[in-house]
Amino acid sequence: MKSVPKLIRRFSAVLLFSLLLLLLINILLLILITYQEAGKSGAWSAASRTADGLTRQEEGYVLTQEASDTIEEYQAFALLIDQRSLQAVWHTQNLPEEIPLSYDIQGISWLTRGYLQEYPTTTASHPDGLLVMGYPKDSYWKLADNTFSYQLIAGFPRNFLLFLGINILLVFAIYMAATTRLLRSVRPIVTGVEQLPEEKDVHVTESGLLSEIAQAINRTSEKLQQQEYALRKQETARAGWIAGVSHDIRTPLSMVMGYAGQLEESPEISEEDRKKASVIRQQSMRMKNLINDLNLASKLEYNMQPLNLQRLDLVPLARQTAVDFLNLDAEGRYPIQWETPDSLSSCRLCGDLSLLRRAVSNLITNAQVHNPQGCSIYISVQQEDSSGKIVVEDNGCGVADEQLEGLRNAPHYMFSDSSDGSPRHGLGLMIVRQIAKVHGGTLVLDHSEKGGLQATIQLPLLTDA
Repeated sequence: MKSVPKLIRRFSAVLLFSLLLLLLINILLLILITYQEAGKSGAWSAASRTADGLTRQEEGYVLTQEASDTIEEYQAFALLIDQRSLQAVWHTQNLPEEIPLSYDIQGISWLTRGYLQEYPTTTASHPDGLLVMGYPKDSYWKLADNTFSYQLIAGFPRNFLLFLGINILLVFAIYMAATTRLLRSVRPIVTGVEQLPEEKDVHVTESGLLSEIAQAINRTSEKLQQQEYALRKQETARAGWIAGVSHDIRTPLSMVMGYAGQLEESPEISEEDRKKASVIRQQSMRMKNLINDLNLASKLEYNMQPLNLQRLDLVPLARQTAVDFLNLDAEGRYPIQWETPDSLSSCRLCGDLSLLRRAVSNLITNAQVHNPQGCSIYISVQQEDSSGKIVVEDNGCGVADEQLEGLRNAPHYMFSDSSDGSPRHGLGLMIVRQIAKVHGGTLVLDHSEKGGLQATIQLPLLTDA
């Protein structure tokens, strides 16, 4: 079953794509945030700009407007610690009360790398000492003990990739564990759907996440099985009815034909009555042939006609059938021309001799019946690659395009008899199509270049022919 692995591959591809997309989005966000923070120059750059903007004049220390704006932007305070006395010699007006103005070496060491009275600080060098800037308590988080192993930093790319790989595998494992239950539910459903067209009795376990779909499949399978049983029962009854009617009609019809033949040959009745008896016999014969055709068509349709398969040659088969019809045409109204090339000496296949001869006979009869004024019939056997063809065509009246399309696509019973009782194409051609089908071939109908109808039986040949 190919559907479930395909579904698993689709889920895995979606998962992998989602992880890569999430990773890419996070990297882009990290770059964006880092760029924005770098664009602000950071707290350390603010301290440097403030130190550069603080100058000593005769009246005291003066802060430039740019440095003042920087302090205001960061909502910070600043003080300058003298490098000799370690005393604050200048500070901003917003200096918090808890900030001391006198320092020692330990205090200087602490505020340069951490906090001053819990205010995060940054420092910058000044000609008169050390400039300290303090920020709101909730503005920055500083790592005071910021020392790391050199091996850890040197191996960061490898460790990062290893960490990323472990995370991807972990996410994939969680994903597979979460979807296993769904896949277990999908597998029998996919199997059931695949078996429905094969007319199998499908039963899917109605449990799991997709139990409603499983119930629908089971109901569909039951309905299809019921329809299939009803159809087979109907077809069997139809075939039995046709066979029964054929058997029941055959005996009384034989009696009608026998008595009509006697009346036709009796010298005791008038010529007009003998002609009527002849019409009765001919129409009875037509009814007998029609019943035989119906019976054969029914058996072929329901595979009830046993096949007597043997190795045959299409060339002598078609030639002998043509000769038989020539011998029956005493008036010469339907001359048959043999157009098989002399180079084709044999065309072998495996088939039923009587059925194939019946197919060729039906095509010849069809040409005769639908051309009562007479016509020439052309028969040829052809070979193309691994296929053999028997082509029967005539130069008679032919068929209209609409009727030809109907003969190609519609069953014989879609055509009604004409009101004048004239013969029609239909059942005989359908039997030819069925005979070709049981031999693995086809029947192709088309207009003939000679003016009438062209019928081609195409059959597969033996590979060792």
